[in-house]
Amino acid sequence: MTPIATSSPRGRRAARSAGDDRESAILATAERLLDQRPFADISIDDLARGAGISRPTFYFYFPSKDAVLLTLLDRVIEEADTAVGDVLDRLAEDPCARWRELIGRFHETFGGHRAVVLACAQVRGTNAEVRRLWATVLEHWVGVVEAAIDAERKRGAAPAGRPARDLAIALTSMNERVWYTTFAGDGPAVAESDVVDVLLDVWLAAIYHNATPPPT
Repeated sequence: MTPIATSSPRGRRAARSAGDDRESAILATAERLLDQRPFADISIDDLARGAGISRPTFYFYFPSKDAVLLTLLDRVIEEADTAVGDVLDRLAEDPCARWRELIGRFHETFGGHRAVVLACAQVRGTNAEVRRLWATVLEHWVGVVEAAIDAERKRGAAPAGRPARDLAIALTSMNERVWYTTFAGDGPAVAESDVVDVLLDVWLAAIYHNATPPPT
């Protein structure tokens, strides 16, 4: 997968060291606090205090607490892309195993940062920048899945059917919603121990029409 080009650095400074201890402390504090309470209930003073800095010093690193959340989201996206790696480039080797690997790696990444994922989902309706970033991310992942479905059809492993893009949109959106309910416990939810296999079953049925996809 080609890495997603996310937006410019969220902090106030034009260039800052990725290893900056204070910035890392702010981000770590934010993720820890998100495990404990909603994003709306976290203040800049909370972030500064948790990072061991003053409020004015916080503003040297980030212009707002929204910028902190966006930076956390950027990092989760980068981690997910790195985790996925070349899985779909190897799809034809063993389609069932590779699709499961794809879904499993996304699940592992998002599950490892569920507080950030849930916070971003909750503020998307009111935060235009979070909404734009997530839309860009989804469009990227939809394009990757669309290309993989087309490739499976061209080699005769998957039958023709609905447009590959439409399938990719539906499957990607389904994953997003199912993961949200699983992580949040918001309404009917698939047990976390089962969620990867449940999603995989739906993906295989939608792409291969319940046939067993052959390896190359």
